[in-house]
Amino acid sequence: MKISKISIKDFKRFKDLTLDLGSNPAKIVALVGTNGCGKSSVLDAFITSSWSHGRNIGEETIPETFYRTANKNAYELISIEYLDNEGNIFDNSNLYHHHSYYKNNIKTIFSFRSPYRYNNDLNIREIKAITPIENNSDGASCSLDLDNKVENNYRRLLGFYINLIHEKDIKPSEGRTEVISKLNQSIKNCLDLEIVDLGNVENNKGTLTFIKSDSDTTFTFNNLSAGEKEVVDILLDLFLRKEKYKDSIFLLDEPELHINTSVQRKLMIEIEKLIDDDGQIWIATHSIGFLRALQEELLDKSQVFHFEDAMFASEAITLTPIHNNRLIWQSLFRTALDDLTGLIAPKRIIYCEGRDAPRADGLERGLDAQVLNNIFNEKYPDTIFVSSGGNTELDQRSSIALAILGKVFPNIEIWVFKDRDMASGKPVSEKERQEYLDNQDNRFRVMKRWEIENYLFDKQVLKKYCENNGNDFQESTYEENFTDIVNSNVKSKFELIKRICSITTSISAEKFKINLSQFITPEKFKINLSQFITPDMAIYQELESCIFCRN
Repeated sequence: MKISKISIKDFKRFKDLTLDLGSNPAKIVALVGTNGCGKSSVLDAFITSSWSHGRNIGEETIPETFYRTANKNAYELISIEYLDNEGNIFDNSNLYHHHSYYKNNIKTIFSFRSPYRYNNDLNIREIKAITPIENNSDGASCSLDLDNKVENNYRRLLGFYINLIHEKDIKPSEGRTEVISKLNQSIKNCLDLEIVDLGNVENNKGTLTFIKSDSDTTFTFNNLSAGEKEVVDILLDLFLRKEKYKDSIFLLDEPELHINTSVQRKLMIEIEKLIDDDGQIWIATHSIGFLRALQEELLDKSQVFHFEDAMFASEAITLTPIHNNRLIWQSLFRTALDDLTGLIAPKRIIYCEGRDAPRADGLERGLDAQVLNNIFNEKYPDTIFVSSGGNTELDQRSSIALAILGKVFPNIEIWVFKDRDMASGKPVSEKERQEYLDNQDNRFRVMKRWEIENYLFDKQVLKKYCENNGNDFQESTYEENFTDIVNSNVKSKFELIKRICSITTSISAEKFKINLSQFITPEKFKINLSQFITPDMAIYQELESCIFCRN
C-alpha cells in the first residue's frame, strides 16, 4: 500500500496543503527543507489521521495546539488517498473496509519515529512480557515527543530469539548466531561495528555487546557513541517490524541526528532494504547523506518534495515531486550546505559564450548557459553549462580548466560549445562549420543555427509560448519577417517578436528569454522561453545532436 495524495486543512501551520504524488507513487517520499518549513507537520497529520482508525502510535493525545480550528475531527481536516498493490485507490473513510488485511492489521498502517530519542542506557535486569510490536503503542505520539523504544525492542529481540529456537528446534547457540547474523547484515553496512552477544538477563547482562574490526575488546550498547546508538536503534526497530508491518507506511522524522554524513547515506540504503516493497517510507530530512542516497542509489525508488518558502499558513498550496535535474538538486543541497553547493562537481562542464563574471551570489549570468541548463538539466543532470566570455576566451579557459580540474577530478569532461557566428560576424556555411569541427579536437562543438536566439525565436517555440499564456500568435507577420531562422541575425528583432506574440507590456528582452535560471515550479517562469523547448521538438533534438553527439 502506498499513499498517492494527502490534503491537510487547518492543521498546524497549514491552511490548505496538498501533496500529490501522481498515479505511480514511489516507495520513498522525502520531505526536504529548512527547520520550521512544515516537514514534521506533514508526518503529524498522518499520525492524527491514524486516530480515526483506532488509537495507536504512542499513548498520548494529539495536542490541541495542532489544530487551527474548533473542529477536532481529524478525518474532516486530513484526507489521504491510498493506492493498493492492485492499483485501486481508496481513502481514510473506507481504509479498513477495503481489504481484510487492513481490517485485521489496522494498527500497523503507520509506524512513526520522532527525531528525539532517549537511548543512553540499556541494561535490563528482569524478564517480563512486553506489548507486541504490532500493537504500535509505544514510542512518540507526535514529532515533538521523546521516542523511547530501545528497551522494549531489546525485550522483543530476546522474544524473537526464543521463538526462533522453538520454531526451528535448534540449539540456543545456533539461534543466537542466526539472530546476530541477521542484525549484523544491516549494522556492518553502516558502521565499523557488529553485535557479538545478545546478552543474558538472568546473569545481570541484559544488553547487547559489540566489537569493532580493529580490536578484540568487547563493549556494551551503553558505550556506543550517540550516532552509533542511533543507527543500531533504528535498524533494530525496523528489523523487528519487518514481519508484522507489511503494506505499512513508515514515518521517519529527521533520523539523521547525531549521525555522520557518510553513515547517513548508508543508513538510508539499509532502511529501504528493511522495508518491503509493498510499503512506503515518508522521511522528513535535510541530511546531506540521505539526499545523496536519494539522488543516486535510490533515485528510481524516490520522490522528493521541496518545502521552500511559501505562504503555507495563508494560502492553498499544492506541491508535486521535484524533477530530476541538476538545478533542482543544487537548490536542495543548498538547504543542507548553504553556499558550499558550489563545491559539488558535475561530471561534464560545457563552456559557452556569454558574460563570464557571475552574479553577486555566485550564480550564472550568461544567457546561453542559463538557457542550455534549463533545456538539458533534466535529461543530463550531471552536465553544467558555464559562460566563459567571447569566442577566443572559450578556447583558452577550457584548456586551463581541463589542465587543472583534470588533475583533481580525473573523470571530468570539459567541452566547448560555440555559436555559429564564430568568424566575427561573417557568414559561416554548414560546410565551413563541419570543416572547423573536423580540424578541432573532440571537446569542441558548434551550433547549427547562428546563435541561441535562433532557437528561442523559432516559430514552434513562440507558438507554444503564446498558447501557454493565452496570447494570439501573429503567424503571417512571423513568416514575412523570419524567412531564414537558421542563418539570420534575429537577436535585434525583439520588439518585432513582442508584437508577433501580442505582448503589449514592457518586459526585459533578457528576462523574456531566460527569466530566472533557478526555477522550482512552472508558475515561476511563465515567460521563460527555454521551458518550451522540449525533447519531442525538432530544435531540441538538433541542439542535443550538436552538443552531445558533435554533429
